[in-house]
Amino acid sequence: MKESIPLTSLPTNSLYGEGDVFVLFGELFGRGYATGLIDAAKAAGMTVVGITVGRREEDGSLRALTAEEHTAAEENLGGKIINVPLMAGFDMDAPEGEKTPTDLVGEMTIDGWQDHKLDFDLIDRCRELGVTRFKTALIDVMAQLDALIPAGKNVFFAHTMAGGIPRAKVFMAIANRIYKGRGARYMPSQSLVDSDLGKLILQNFDEVTAHTFGHLIEASSAIRTRIEGEGGQVRYTAYGYHGTRVLIDGAYKWQTYTNYTQGYAKMTLEGHAQAAFEKGIKATVFNCPEIRTNSSDVFAGIELSLLPLLEALRKEGGGAWVDALWSECQDLLKDGATVEGLLKDVNDYQLDPVMQPFNNFEAWPMPNSGEQVEKTVGTSQAIVALHKDRKVLVSDVLSHEVVNATGQLIFGEASDPAGPVLWLDHDLVAQQLIANKG
Repeated sequence: MKESIPLTSLPTNSLYGEGDVFVLFGELFGRGYATGLIDAAKAAGMTVVGITVGRREEDGSLRALTAEEHTAAEENLGGKIINVPLMAGFDMDAPEGEKTPTDLVGEMTIDGWQDHKLDFDLIDRCRELGVTRFKTALIDVMAQLDALIPAGKNVFFAHTMAGGIPRAKVFMAIANRIYKGRGARYMPSQSLVDSDLGKLILQNFDEVTAHTFGHLIEASSAIRTRIEGEGGQVRYTAYGYHGTRVLIDGAYKWQTYTNYTQGYAKMTLEGHAQAAFEKGIKATVFNCPEIRTNSSDVFAGIELSLLPLLEALRKEGGGAWVDALWSECQDLLKDGATVEGLLKDVNDYQLDPVMQPFNNFEAWPMPNSGEQVEKTVGTSQAIVALHKDRKVLVSDVLSHEVVNATGQLIFGEASDPAGPVLWLDHDLVAQQLIANKG
């Protein structure tokens, strides 16, 4: 792709209604984008069905949810959960008696990891086992799901799987240096990508974030054929990230968080949607704006791309609700600090010559640099310091709003998607929020 393809008008749901089936393909944990989409589906009267990734025992074995866990998960989702473990990735898989990729990573040290060589013959076998395990479980899930979908109903598959970081202490130490390290603690992100550790992680990212979407589309082909034969329709959506347009110096401009190591997998995800769309299957990856989530907190400064939404809300129409939101955000700041001042700091950051080379769409995802990390992390920390409570931030308030808006935008556009890859930029998010409150 040479440039992003933005959604340009507010979509409306013209397909889904009472009794249609919404399938969440990824377990619902904590705060994240999926909650907004689920809320939109429920508001339309859809029946919600979910899956589980299962749970790991202390010995690393994968199991289904216990009865208590299953009940709690269904209450959290507000729908039935098919209790077959669909844990993606291969970092905890291994042939009998051999080490898992996570075990291999655990042998690394913070000082020697860049030169540490991994056994990729073993890793290839682990990957094959993990993929086979996932696809075998998926056959069982689809058989159970088919029985839950009444004749003549439409189906919405919402893919939400992402991640793939091995649960090894040494990697978390490395990640902190790459995504947060300044000065003597700075570590180039390219050093991770070029290492054996990086090659392993990128493979696992592909399996979790991207290939699961392809497996879902393929495994649900029989359901799709039945539904369409009965007069219904099937849609697939997935969550992408590939930078977004935000308001910078009065104009909407594409920008991105650097370094976004999962970007390679997100582009592979887009490829699965494009391949499906070419076959007449309505599958769309929606590249969403940055928000703060449990998983994104490792990326220091990601909220700097979120804060300009406050200005976008005024540019797109404003009104009493927008004024109230500004006041709510102002109340979170220390005496003497202002929302206007905060936004000026963010705008200056976006316009800084150090940041300009990274706004290169075709080169995405670019590696970080020492100057860029210093600017990103430093600006982020300065803005956090403006708040009364470091755990109650303006970016948290805005994240909640973005989750709701993106859920509605995705749900509406999925009725008749314009293409396989679309961007949800701050202008449409702001317009959706203003329409909700109007």
